Amino acid sequence: MKPIGLSPEPHDLVSRLGRWSAGRGPLYLLLAARLRRLVDEGALPPGTLLPPDRRLAKDLAVGRTTVVAAYDTLRQEGRLVRRQGSGTRVARAALAPEPPRTGDPSRAGGDASRATGGARAGGAPRVKETSNPLFLHLLEAPDDVILLSCAAPVEPPPELADAYRSLVLPGGDLGYHPAGLGVLREAVAARYAERGVPTGPGQILVTTGAQQGLSLLARLLLAPGDGVLVEAPTYPGALDLFREAAAVPLPVAVGPDGVDVAEAVRVMERHRPALAYVVARFQNPTGTVLPPLAGRRLVAAANALGVPLVDDEVLGDLAFGTAREPRPLSAYGEVIAVGSLSKVVWGGLRIGWVRGPAPLIARLARLKALHDLGCDVPSQLVAARLLADFGPVRAARLHALRAGHAHLRAELARLLPSWSCAPATGGQTLWVRLPHGDGVSFAQVALRHGVAVLPGATTDALGGSVRHLRLHFLLPREVLTEAVRRLAAAWAEYAPAPAGAPGAEPGPGKGGETGGERGARPGASLQGITL
Repeated sequence: MKPIGLSPEPHDLVSRLGRWSAGRGPLYLLLAARLRRLVDEGALPPGTLLPPDRRLAKDLAVGRTTVVAAYDTLRQEGRLVRRQGSGTRVARAALAPEPPRTGDPSRAGGDASRATGGARAGGAPRVKETSNPLFLHLLEAPDDVILLSCAAPVEPPPELADAYRSLVLPGGDLGYHPAGLGVLREAVAARYAERGVPTGPGQILVTTGAQQGLSLLARLLLAPGDGVLVEAPTYPGALDLFREAAAVPLPVAVGPDGVDVAEAVRVMERHRPALAYVVARFQNPTGTVLPPLAGRRLVAAANALGVPLVDDEVLGDLAFGTAREPRPLSAYGEVIAVGSLSKVVWGGLRIGWVRGPAPLIARLARLKALHDLGCDVPSQLVAARLLADFGPVRAARLHALRAGHAHLRAELARLLPSWSCAPATGGQTLWVRLPHGDGVSFAQVALRHGVAVLPGATTDALGGSVRHLRLHFLLPREVLTEAVRRLAAAWAEYAPAPAGAPGAEPGPGKGGETGGERGARPGASLQGITL
């Protein structure tokens, strides 16, 4: 496991801890167990300075005694050293190996001679694995935690199973297609043409989901120190990829109408980033839509300045209204579009794509060939069949999303009226603002009540969105109802109202000192509900 650094920020450590408090037993033992695992796996290498007791307790929304007891447990095991004035560090005798020294030429990466025009910073750390709660929650063993953190359909549509049942595999075919099967590339290209974006199959690369598409683009276009224009907030999985490339984020704030295009143009003029990444339609996580005139201006500026503009279209098909859908950015000029079937069909159908200039697609195909020689052929054949009659599948998904959206907003208004969120016009999440406190520490309390939420701070390279949460509405109604009930119980614990002062704004509560028999997690057994 890649070390998270010798002086990790408390929020980084909190993210890496994952669902540490979701088990049974005293909280200090649960915290000690997860810290022990991070030490033993090498994520916290020898010499790492851990956050002070009070600071970590605040971010975990627990009493300071919980952190002190956890640290002392590991000190007695010889894994930590605690000294007055020098803080708490991982012991040199711990099991993890020493981290590589900064500046080791054998660790250098990238082609320094590549002329990109990007804003080189030189010191950007290269991250080799995620500490993002979005993904870490998926890596945990199944438990009674309701996942409102990772947004994807929980059930595949019946059309998917039908397509697999009638599948006929090709004969006389090796099965290796790094750029993708011709029939699927043609089907995806036809979808763009239907939306007014003329596209040929040679402009389509089939990928293992949109995440691989973004990963390939980051590997091809970015070198350590390159600048990347990103929205703030944005999709945290993209931020992970840019950190892996040791790129430098250049964040631009998102407002009610999407990214601030005027500021984005200024950033591109000033820094000439190696890449600009936006989510123009149903922005993740805010749900905003970039107006057509603003989209035209953004594309025109990027094209004029020679900045590759990547538009994440994964949520673009999820418009709730009956009015004409917003056009994709690729209708206005040269844009690299990334899409997938994971949000309309199912996340388990790992089919995505990149649309771009044919020379770029050819280079991406050669890069993809290094890693997997092409996507699964049966899945590509199924995807092509689904795209041939996509209307009913999409309509059914939108019907479920509209119902889930209405139900989640109604439950939040009923049980958490002090929280605020605008109605979504598409997508699959709500961007919720807390009246006080911060999303990172509240997420820890929510976890102890059996709900995993995505704190806004993990999505924002500007360091903002601290009072926000992203909640999805893809679960069945009864599960959404239970999730909000648990969130309400967590909020009552996190910010208890003083006696005789309804509506006052107290600070965060202590969060409790036990995780044992889970009196703090109402409804721990959901009879008949599959999570």
